[in-house]
Amino acid sequence: MEEDILKTIPLRDELLTGWSTATTFLSGLLQGGWKLWQILIILGVMLLSWLLRRWAGERMTEWMRTQTGRPKWQLRWLVIFRNRLGLVIFAALAWVAYLTMQQMFRWPSYSYLVGLAATIGTAWMVVSFVARLVRNPFLRKIVNWALLVYVTLFYLGALDTARQITDGLAIQLGEFRISLLGLITALVVIGILFTVARFLAHATSTRISKNEDISPSMRVLVVKLLQIVLYVGAFFLGLKAIGVDLTGLAVLSGAIGVGLGFGLQKVVSNLVSGVIILLDKSIKPGDVITIGDTFGWINALTARYVSITTRDGREYLVPNEDLITGLVINWSHSNALVRLDIFFGTAYGDDPHLVRKVAIDAASDTKRVLKSKPPVCHIVGFGDSSVDYILRFWISDPTDGLTNIRGNVYLALWDAFRENDISIPFPQREVRMLSDDASDTPQDGSLEGPDDSAILGAD
Repeated sequence: MEEDILKTIPLRDELLTGWSTATTFLSGLLQGGWKLWQILIILGVMLLSWLLRRWAGERMTEWMRTQTGRPKWQLRWLVIFRNRLGLVIFAALAWVAYLTMQQMFRWPSYSYLVGLAATIGTAWMVVSFVARLVRNPFLRKIVNWALLVYVTLFYLGALDTARQITDGLAIQLGEFRISLLGLITALVVIGILFTVARFLAHATSTRISKNEDISPSMRVLVVKLLQIVLYVGAFFLGLKAIGVDLTGLAVLSGAIGVGLGFGLQKVVSNLVSGVIILLDKSIKPGDVITIGDTFGWINALTARYVSITTRDGREYLVPNEDLITGLVINWSHSNALVRLDIFFGTAYGDDPHLVRKVAIDAASDTKRVLKSKPPVCHIVGFGDSSVDYILRFWISDPTDGLTNIRGNVYLALWDAFRENDISIPFPQREVRMLSDDASDTPQDGSLEGPDDSAILGAD
């Protein structure tokens, strides 16, 4: 009955062969004997592994919570190991059972299935750890499941049958044929090549970042170009490995590139602007800049935007084009020396010579103010309520903030002025009240005005 059903679908020969092998294996198990005992031993090992995993996993979790001082990568791999603790325990127990049975019995068939389970369990454990090297979650799942299925079929001896079945499930598009086997192979190969490319990019970028002979902006540029070359190369090598003709793909890529050039003008502009920024070394990671109303530190330079972190913890993602076309103040471009100005006023009764001396001394004694470039103080005008001054001083560490140093200098001026009896006036207004006697309004309620003789004189 089953054979009649299978004859009506494609790949019937391969499916019949697989079905016959599976039924023969299952019928052999049902007959009892050592095969059935080995299956029971494997199931017992699985149950014991599950119990030990629960017991050991809880205690490992409690221990990991106390390891707060470890690096993040160590904690991450500890979590990965804990999540796969069941596989590790199963592989270890299966090998112990297999070696024990080999010592107890002379016939290899008495322990063959246990050894096969131990081998497959070990392969699964290795695959689960190796798959974590793939960074992309989607590719990681594809690589993980593909390798799990591959090693399982390999050790079960069903690899050729599975290859024939997956290769037969295909779609013909003109001269191009896409099979399930080819698709899976492409994803696995590209995932592995991407992992290798990421490893090489990380290792190379680490060495480049430590090279002091290269400027910071050029380091970023070299690292970005290297990553692009490695990832693009990995992608095309993956396609070439599975037999894809890259000639037609090159023509298609050119047409797509022209279309994207018109539709993604802003994106392309930001990419080109990012390259220009890196080449002209106008800004680099660590610089303190002001763009518009945003003051902060450059955290990272990416292909599309620049990450700027302000002192209040906000992170602004500024497009590269804005840094090219807009006004940017780089406080640490050529050197770190920055001059700051603050304004204040004192009363007219205070000696301006004393005021200038006290202000300069107060600024000079403030932390972070350079003594190699002494502060200066000048009169800038005579205001309505005060004599107006400007105090100028220099700092060499703008990355530590500008508002805080201004506040510290103002506080030093306040203390110094109080010690020297120098007053800081505030706007005053003089109000004069006119007497009511000046009113000429009659008190009797009449509307007649004053006698004309009082004004012109008597005749």
